Amino acid sequence: MATKRLRPAPSATPAPKAAPKKAAADDDESTPAGRPVWNGSISFGLLQIPITVHGAESRQELHFTQLDKSNLSPIGYQRINKATGKKVEWSDIVKGYEYEKGRYVVMTDEDFKAANIEATQTIDIQDFVDAEAISPTFYETPYYLAPAKKAQKAYAILREALRRQKKAAVATFVMRSREHLCAIFAQEDVLLLEVLRFPHELRSTESLALPQPGSAQLKLHPKELEMAERLVEGMASDWAPSKYKDQYRDDLLAKIEEKARTGKVTAAHAPARGGDRDNVVDLMSLLRKSVEKAESGRKPDRGSAGPKGVKKAAPRKPGAKTSAA
Repeated sequence: MATKRLRPAPSATPAPKAAPKKAAADDDESTPAGRPVWNGSISFGLLQIPITVHGAESRQELHFTQLDKSNLSPIGYQRINKATGKKVEWSDIVKGYEYEKGRYVVMTDEDFKAANIEATQTIDIQDFVDAEAISPTFYETPYYLAPAKKAQKAYAILREALRRQKKAAVATFVMRSREHLCAIFAQEDVLLLEVLRFPHELRSTESLALPQPGSAQLKLHPKELEMAERLVEGMASDWAPSKYKDQYRDDLLAKIEEKARTGKVTAAHAPARGGDRDNVVDLMSLLRKSVEKAESGRKPDRGSAGPKGVKKAAPRKPGAKTSAA
C-alpha cells in the first residue's frame, strides 16, 4: 500500500495556442522523463543501489517581463552603490554577511570552499521512521528515483520493504555543493525522494494566537463537533489529484489570449463577496445547513458567510464515493 503523501498533478489544461510567447508556462526540465539531475547510489546497509534522480515537480508558472509603458521596451537594472550612487561592476562585487547592523564579514570563494562539505555520490540512509510521522512542513522538493540497469532487484526490494513496513528512509546526500536532508518513500511503483527542510529552517508557532485544546473559553459543544464530523464525512472522497485544477492560471492564460487577439479583457465573473466579519455567526446553524447540502450532494453556497470570514472547504462532487474521515 502506498503512503498517503501524493502530490497533486500539475494542471493538464494546455496553454491557448494564440497566447504570446512570454506567457508560455515554464514546464521544461522537471518532467519525470527528463534527464537525470543527479547520479549515484542509495546506501542501504551493506547494499549499494545505483540510481538516477529525476525532478518530480513540473512548475507551470507564467513569466512576465517588466516594460516601460511609454514604448513597451524591457526594463534593465543596474548595480548601484547605495552610499555613493555610482554603478558597480561585477568584478568589484564581493559577498558579505551582516553580523551586526551595518557591519559585514566579507567571504571569498576560498572561504566558501573551506567550509564546503565533501561531495559524495551516495544517498546515505541513516534511519527508518514511520512514513506518516514526518510533518508536511518539512517537505520541500520531490524527486523520483530510478534504478540503474543492473539494480532493478535491489531497488524493488527496498521499495517493497518500505511499503510493507510503512516506513520512510531518512538520509543525507550532497547535490549542487550543498548537503540535503531527505526522506525516501514507496509511492506506487516508484521510490520518491523528498528533500526535507532542516529544523532550523522552520519558524516556531509560539507567537501565533492558536486555540488551545480543552480551553474552557472555546466552549466546544459536543453537538457542534458531531455536526462538523458529519460534514467531513459527507464531503469525504477518494484522493484524485487529477480533478483539482489551477483555475486562476487557466483563466489568466485565456485573458492573455483574449487581449492579444482583441486588445481588451472582459471580466470572467463578479468579485466574490465574503460575509460580514463583525457579525456573530451561529455555528450550529451553518454546520447543519452545510451537512444537509453535503449529504444531499448539493454544493454549499459560496456566498454564505462562514465564521469570522473563514473560507469553506471545496465540496465533493455529486455522486463521489464517500468514506469515513
